[in-house]
Amino acid sequence: MSKILLKNINCLMTSAEDSPLSGYDLLMSNGKVSDIAKNLQIPENEACRVIDCSHHVVIPGMINTHHHFFQTLTRNLPAVQNAKLFDWLVYLYEIWKHIGADEIYYSSLLAMGELLKTGCTAATDHHYLYPTHFSGDLMALQFEAAETLGIRFSPTRGSMSLSKKDGGLPPDSVVQSEKEIMDDSLRVIEKFHDPNPHAMRKIVLAPCSPFSVSTELLRDSARLARSYGVQLHTHLAETLDENDYCQTKYGKRPLALMEECEFIGSDVFYAHGIHFNDEELHILADTKTQIAHCPSSNMRLGSGICRVKDMLEMGITVALGVDGSASNDTSDMLGEARAALLLQRVRYGSAAVSVRDIFKMATINGADLLNFTKSGKLEKGYNADAAIFDLSGFEYSGSHSDPIAALLFSGYNHGTQYTIVNGKLAVDNGLLVGFDETKLAEKGNLAADRLLKLTGLL
Repeated sequence: MSKILLKNINCLMTSAEDSPLSGYDLLMSNGKVSDIAKNLQIPENEACRVIDCSHHVVIPGMINTHHHFFQTLTRNLPAVQNAKLFDWLVYLYEIWKHIGADEIYYSSLLAMGELLKTGCTAATDHHYLYPTHFSGDLMALQFEAAETLGIRFSPTRGSMSLSKKDGGLPPDSVVQSEKEIMDDSLRVIEKFHDPNPHAMRKIVLAPCSPFSVSTELLRDSARLARSYGVQLHTHLAETLDENDYCQTKYGKRPLALMEECEFIGSDVFYAHGIHFNDEELHILADTKTQIAHCPSSNMRLGSGICRVKDMLEMGITVALGVDGSASNDTSDMLGEARAALLLQRVRYGSAAVSVRDIFKMATINGADLLNFTKSGKLEKGYNADAAIFDLSGFEYSGSHSDPIAALLFSGYNHGTQYTIVNGKLAVDNGLLVGFDETKLAEKGNLAADRLLKLTGLL
């Protein structure tokens, strides 16, 4: 593997917890950060890509902890632009039930491509739709897409077992029996999960939500995950409707249900977590349970504002997720970080959270949630995953007094000039390396049109 040398970095954030460096070089080799110093030299006979970073901010690659890749094909649909979550889901399930192999592959490329181009180097995907007509290995298609683009990937084996006939929201054709779910959960762990701290592949088990699976499936998934040392994930406390559903069906709030099902603890991260009360926040802190905060989706669906400031002050680990591209309508990782910064200030005031708080959520905390233990920092021995932004354009003029903060406060283009994953360029001079972007846009539009035609909407 050839080396990459970042020369004369204008502003290097080795960690969101440390002061930035200026004028330093960073050497990457064998997929890891191998040296950080001034005036590093490479022997003439060694293959090395040298990148001049004298006008650039270099940060650890950001980590996306909640997404639904398939939703990139159903962005911006007029009928649900103003819908709240449950109504939004009921409408879209009728489209999503037609998803096939091409839709999985190209939606995955679209989502991961956007993430890479906006500074994300590691991601999860919460895929919970398994249409009865689908044949083949769905997760293998996603890993193929991830390998094509070069992103570090920890998808969840999502699941739904309750359809409309069982009191759930989705149609019968996209849910599975609990035996099918558990059998395939075991299969994907044994086939794809790599426990190595420098792994490019990991697996998470993720029953979709309290209103789409049984308590038995939640408990069985938790026990299986722990027997293999993989993380656990689900949606929780996203809406008041969810709270009402759990109170009506189970006689308790969502978090109490998770406690009953053993679905809580340091290996668990919940998406959203908007509607926790004070007592529940203390339970999260005591159990070291983690949160994937998705501000854009929460605003888009009018779900509410997560109590991130309170959580951080209590020592709860909070990371960032862009959420699905039908409730965010982009997969813009840097944009999500900016949204997180501003949304907390709406609730708590101008000093609610700092830029460094947000970048810690986007890097170090994200690595904790997905168990990529050697990601989230640019230090010797850590994964060579970096996002490199050019601040020489006029849109950043006047903002150079704090280049790292400029990424969130200034600019109008959230794209990197370079994104490096595992010591390899995934974005080079602003373009994806692994797949032609024009072709990808065409394939994505064709797949989206197919879904709408099958549903009778086009």
